[in-house]
Amino acid sequence: MRLTRFTDLALRVLMRLAVAEADHPTTREVAATMQVPYTHTAKVVARLQHLGLVEARRGRGGGLTLTGAGRSASVGGVVRELEGAGDVVECEGTTPCPLRSACVLRGALRRAQEAFFAALDPLTVNDLVATPTGPLLLGISGGTERPTI
Repeated sequence: MRLTRFTDLALRVLMRLAVAEADHPTTREVAATMQVPYTHTAKVVARLQHLGLVEARRGRGGGLTLTGAGRSASVGGVVRELEGAGDVVECEGTTPCPLRSACVLRGALRRAQEAFFAALDPLTVNDLVATPTGPLLLGISGGTERPTI
């Protein structure tokens, strides 16, 4: 299974914010750190905000912070939410597969997809920033905080 760029960036944003205890970076700063377009990052942040994982404040003293729910969120749950419940293959598309009524592959791929998510379920966002990742991420972002473990 391959994650969408949106989900990949969302996980990286969550990781960046997990190491930012005193620092409250702006969406623009996070985009620059991750070397991705601001508009793409803004869409990701809006979705994470909608999910209750990130809080965004405008103005002086504003910026992005990871909520308690975001810190303890299951990576599998986040990926499921962002990737959606779609099948790995499109059997019912504009040109439906002629094997769809008797296909064993579709069910096997659905089980493989769930196994993929299940392997991520025990991990939390905090787990993703444990050593060695957290200190490296702080170096990239220019922060001085200690990673939360």
